[in-house]
Amino acid sequence: MIESALKRTPLHNLHLELGAKMVPFAGYDMPVQYPTGILTEHLQTRRQAGLFDVSHMGQLRLTAKPGGGSLAGALERVVTSDIAGLAPGRTRYALFTNESGGILDDLMVSNTGDHLILVVNAACKEADEAHLRAHISEEVEIENLATRGLLALQGPAAVEALARLVPDCRAMRFMQSAFWTIEGARCFVTRSGYTGEDGFEISVPGDAAEGLARRLLSMPEVKPVGLGARDSLRLEAGLCLYGHDIDETTTPIEAGLAWSIGERRRREGGFPGAAIIQRQLWDGTHRRRIGILPEGRQPAREHTEIQNPAGQRVGEVTSGGFGPSLNGPLAMGYAETAAAAPGHPLRLIVRGKPLAAKVVPLPFVKNNYKR
Repeated sequence: MIESALKRTPLHNLHLELGAKMVPFAGYDMPVQYPTGILTEHLQTRRQAGLFDVSHMGQLRLTAKPGGGSLAGALERVVTSDIAGLAPGRTRYALFTNESGGILDDLMVSNTGDHLILVVNAACKEADEAHLRAHISEEVEIENLATRGLLALQGPAAVEALARLVPDCRAMRFMQSAFWTIEGARCFVTRSGYTGEDGFEISVPGDAAEGLARRLLSMPEVKPVGLGARDSLRLEAGLCLYGHDIDETTTPIEAGLAWSIGERRRREGGFPGAAIIQRQLWDGTHRRRIGILPEGRQPAREHTEIQNPAGQRVGEVTSGGFGPSLNGPLAMGYAETAAAAPGHPLRLIVRGKPLAAKVVPLPFVKNNYKR
């Protein structure tokens, strides 16, 4: 993809001003890192606060059409989560599935009282919108909020930074949401994120995004963070990256995401692939997503073969790299259930040589959400 064909977020000029290294990502020109580097940005987020531009993500607003019935009921036909039980002012993780139980995308759903706001992955957003229009548009008005920016303020100091602009944010808990006017712009804020840290995602009108970002970056505890550290942070937190750790060939149960399917939905089904997912909930699966801790310093990257101690292939790495918080390599992948128990020894085939490793519980780094 040539540079001129790439889309730009409302913060593009600010990234260039800050000296970001820009790379193509999901059709956008995005900052992978700033001059301080990925390691510094990662630790900045763990220790203080990092500001991420995630405006490339898809934002959609769903509203029930007159006579269209239940908005939550309509969305439940295409996602696995309990949307009817999602109270106003709350946000919930959800999954689009196909008829084989595979994951089409993972997303966040927020109930604002009179409509639902969805945040979907950048690489899937066109397909997700088409999927919604194909299945629920007769009952639901689907509005693409493409002109809005999206900022993620993450880290233990995030609340102190945002509280200078919105004192009420201190009372918000993990996965709660609210509308606030910030720096003169009407914003939709959720206490959520993709780092394992406390923090907020702020949906802001596109023409106000740069001003808000500059205001936050003027605070001493807040620094800009790019996609490189975003990936290492989410990996340490044991969070899936769509297209790598989850995709159309993986089910929620294999991926360790059964917790996202509420009891009523497990019992009643009513979503694509429900019979397969319900059977896996009862009978288990042949493979499972696992955390992997390699010995030594050599990282195991995506597609690295996983073997048992006897040298038999039992799976494959889906995400791997260096964990700055651990000061060592770490990985996630899928392994046969017999080899997936914490403590189980593994061999990773890195550059043709076996590397000793073991299965460890996820996440690698304890999350710090404000419950």
